[in-house]
Amino acid sequence: MTLEMTIGLIGGLGLFIYGMNLMSDGLKSVAGDRMKRLLEILTNNRIMAIFVGTVVTMIVQSSSTTTVMIVGFVNAGLMNLMQAAGVILGANIGTTITAQLIAFDIAGIAPLFIGIGVLVSLFAKKKKSRQIGGIILGFGILFVGINTMSDVMRPLRDNQGFIDILISFGQNPLLGLLAGAGITAIIQSSSATVGLLQAVAISGAFDGIAGTSPLAIIIPIILGMNIGTCATALLSCIGTNVTAKKAAIIHLFVNIMGSIWVMILLGVINSVTNGNNPFFEFLATISGNRIIDGQSIPDINRQIANFHTIFNTTNMLILLPFMTPMVRFIDRLLPDQINPEELRVQFDERIMENPSIAIGQLVKEVVRMGGLANKNLTQSVEALLNKDEVLCEKVRNREKLVNEFEKDITEYLVLLSNKSLSEKEHNRVLNLYNCIHNIERISDHADNLAELAQYRIDNKVSFSHTAVDELKIMMSTVIETSQNAIKAIETYDRSMAVKVLKKEEEINTMEEQLRTGHIDRLNKQICKPATGVIFLDIIGNLERIGDHATNIAELILD
Repeated sequence: MTLEMTIGLIGGLGLFIYGMNLMSDGLKSVAGDRMKRLLEILTNNRIMAIFVGTVVTMIVQSSSTTTVMIVGFVNAGLMNLMQAAGVILGANIGTTITAQLIAFDIAGIAPLFIGIGVLVSLFAKKKKSRQIGGIILGFGILFVGINTMSDVMRPLRDNQGFIDILISFGQNPLLGLLAGAGITAIIQSSSATVGLLQAVAISGAFDGIAGTSPLAIIIPIILGMNIGTCATALLSCIGTNVTAKKAAIIHLFVNIMGSIWVMILLGVINSVTNGNNPFFEFLATISGNRIIDGQSIPDINRQIANFHTIFNTTNMLILLPFMTPMVRFIDRLLPDQINPEELRVQFDERIMENPSIAIGQLVKEVVRMGGLANKNLTQSVEALLNKDEVLCEKVRNREKLVNEFEKDITEYLVLLSNKSLSEKEHNRVLNLYNCIHNIERISDHADNLAELAQYRIDNKVSFSHTAVDELKIMMSTVIETSQNAIKAIETYDRSMAVKVLKKEEEINTMEEQLRTGHIDRLNKQICKPATGVIFLDIIGNLERIGDHATNIAELILD
């Protein structure tokens, strides 16, 4: 391969990948909310999971990208392993759409798409219209890249050395499989590698091969590409939890199993038919011919696209009934391990490219932080009433975790705020900033209550039965109010937020009544003076917790 050819190939491949990414970014922007809704309706229904995987991959134009997203979702707790397996099966089907698009011979009008895309991107007033312009522009650049690669590789059809390499792949399918896997692992996109293979087909390199069906060469390479594309997901699962690693292994397992049964089946067919493979004839028939220099020859480009689609669809149908045992096998292969670090915020930066999904996940982490703060509140109250020193220690330790949550979520919110957000998404991010501040303050006051419980234990402070009964009523109301505030964040339920506001009025009234009643008991010497300060501190902290719950409710109502 000459230097000129190498430069042209690199340039063409670069244009192809850039065009594909440009088209993918535009599609993701236009379909961002729809992608979020698709993921929200995702259930344990396997067919629905496969459908979601197919559609999302059609949008992002890369099974590698989808699988990396899935690893992120599993790592973040957005979906379980069974759902991930279904999405991965669907992703393998969705990625074949790019090859089908390339098989349409529209390279001649690609400049028209570029022209229209540029005009719409530059001069459209609406953001959505500019995004659509980016999709059109990317579509055109993609075909220019394919055309560039096929043009620079055209001399290879007369290069005996290159033809001998292709023939060796046909004679030894394992070599072709390894070549496809290696190239795809380097490029990290099966769509780009299939596009490269189609560019070779368009250049006519396969047309001059005698005595060997081009499909005997092409099929092992495509199978290898499906395995090679797993490298991206495997790399992306470094540093994730065990379940996310399992999702990446499922992707590898699915593609390896598919390659095995196809290679065995083709080998059996070849041995029975003495090399006259009826599947090759079927694929050539449904793919049709193309006209080159006035001659009608088999359309190898379309055969590549059709095999890619047929293989991944058939592989899905074959493996679908075995999803449950497959997931169980991988569960046993990688048993879950308790990792203290997994207690930290479960958010994956890979989903930042889809702000609506990222916000949804951050809401879950804010709710999880709220759950920790409420657990601190419940246990600190219990520690106060029962003089439980062990619970005091638990609250102190959990308070440190809540502070770490606030720090981590704030960092992610800062990163997210620098993304391209809609006005609604921007407001949601600001709301979450304020919510985590108020949750952290609830936990701080719960920690204060735990310290007061420890003080009560150390100094053997006792309350009258009347004081304890009053505290129990206020504590119960404050706990319910704080829990409802977190539920309002989780469900964005305005009626729940209104309920919090009403309870806050009750809490303020209780605080005034308890303060007045306790001072009256002190004056009557029913309670000892030593209990006065601690009692007032307790109701003061409880009232402030109610205030912060109210702040959260007002953010939901804003």
